[in-house]
Amino acid sequence: MNKKVFVVIVTYNGAHWVDRNISSLLQSDYPVTIIVIDNCSTDNTVALLDKYEEVSLIQANENLGFGKGNNIGIQKALAQGADYVFLLNQDAWVFNNTISSLIAKMEKDSKLGILSPMHYSGNGKSYDTAFSTYLSRSYSDLQYINSVAVPFVNAAAWMMSRKCIERVGFFEPLFGHYGEDRNYCDRVKYHGFLIGIDLDAKIIHDRVITRNLKKDIIQSKYKILATLLDINHSFSKSRLLALKEVVGLPKYFSKFYGVNGAINLFLKLITYYFNNIFNSSKIKKARRKSAVNG
Repeated sequence: MNKKVFVVIVTYNGAHWVDRNISSLLQSDYPVTIIVIDNCSTDNTVALLDKYEEVSLIQANENLGFGKGNNIGIQKALAQGADYVFLLNQDAWVFNNTISSLIAKMEKDSKLGILSPMHYSGNGKSYDTAFSTYLSRSYSDLQYINSVAVPFVNAAAWMMSRKCIERVGFFEPLFGHYGEDRNYCDRVKYHGFLIGIDLDAKIIHDRVITRNLKKDIIQSKYKILATLLDINHSFSKSRLLALKEVVGLPKYFSKFYGVNGAINLFLKLITYYFNNIFNSSKIKKARRKSAVNG
């Protein structure tokens, strides 16, 4: 008997990808139930989604961001009996055997909490930006299922087991649009699950990453937040590691933005860091919640 797989997609002004995204799932050799949460799109995303009777569409009253939007879909999937939940970005699409390969691997190893396919860029030939970095950090070959274990892979295409979700919980709502997947991976590891990449499965992730200081400031802040929330370390150690990032991140970004940009970033990050340290009740509460079963 097939396991019940629910696909959760969060959309925001994603009309350009809707048809490729949804049609790829409908053509999958493994049956899925599709849930889409739309974050108040202002283009014709919703109109395009409405054409698909196979899609259960939830229209949010505000832009909830990535994590909170996915939480709604994950909760609905679990309530409807999902054995697995597949998170898929709006700008990505699967191949015929992507989902069946992921399920087959996860069924063979119950320690896998998250399994990702290989991410290819829009041209279908090269790896998606940054994906090769995730792959290079593999620390264990899961040769019996032709996969590798990694400390982190971004949430553009996560197959998650019900057991993992019930143990780990949902995305941390303190995050906006960045960092929530890193925090979730930290929690997955804390609760004893593996994060893997299936070398036999792939997706296309059709995105172009552009660099600007405003975006990098936001991402850097959420990276620091993820470090402060990492329950694999004591809070004292997490604070020290986050402080190192306050110094290290501006050094890294200086090659893109020069000295003035690096100084600007440092001032933003040091202020953000101490605001979180001096008002740490939310951080400590989230850490305590993450340490118990979801």
